[in-house]
Amino acid sequence: MHDGRAAVDLSDVDALSFDCYGTLIDWETGIAAVLAPWAQDAGLELSDEELLLAYAENEAQAERDTPDALYPAILAEASRRTGAALGAEVSDEWAARLGASVPDWPAFPDSAEALAALAEDYTLIIVSNVHRDGFAGSNARLGVEFDKIITAEDVQAYKPALDHFEALDDALTEFGIPRERLLHVAQSLFHDHVPAARRGLRSVWINRRHDRPGWGATPAPTGEYTYDLEFPTMQAFADAARAAKARGPARH
Repeated sequence: MHDGRAAVDLSDVDALSFDCYGTLIDWETGIAAVLAPWAQDAGLELSDEELLLAYAENEAQAERDTPDALYPAILAEASRRTGAALGAEVSDEWAARLGASVPDWPAFPDSAEALAALAEDYTLIIVSNVHRDGFAGSNARLGVEFDKIITAEDVQAYKPALDHFEALDDALTEFGIPRERLLHVAQSLFHDHVPAARRGLRSVWINRRHDRPGWGATPAPTGEYTYDLEFPTMQAFADAARAAKARGPARH
């Protein structure tokens, strides 16, 4: 649960690490764009939200079961498990379609502009449950050059396992940035804020689902989590960060 820690001074931060899917890229729209026509083809009368809720734990379990699998294989297996749970078969064609869909997933409308603004003041690092080729397709939509990219393919594991965050510590050492001057930015409490809390990292919750109930394609958090700041969008966060940098460090 959120422990109510004091809000951080964004002017005292030098590096931002980002989750990508759910935070910068609208993975729920991307996943639903495949699951919805599959469900219609299978004769299932389910809303996009119902399909995402059915899908969420199946992806997380596939990642736990095969942490060394590339993300397209995870997506394909998650779709098959979702179909089984809903009582409808997912053909190899439909499974492959979801597996290949990552580069087609849209960016949130504010992501590119927010990242471009943040890049002027911060070192930007990606910490994502994806494969390198998939992120390359997404990065073309984000339009910014990240200073470091850490993927599931690189660490052979999927968040909420801690491997990404251990690699993040190595990146901070490489850049000469103290851990206390990093802020982790993410939508998923389950994938990101739980492991960030375990690693003692400060974090920002981009609450993309602030206007909708439930967890969508993300499982509910299963461990203790914290976050120091909350914003409904990346643009709101970027505006606050740029304003803090313009003001400079608070006097104590």
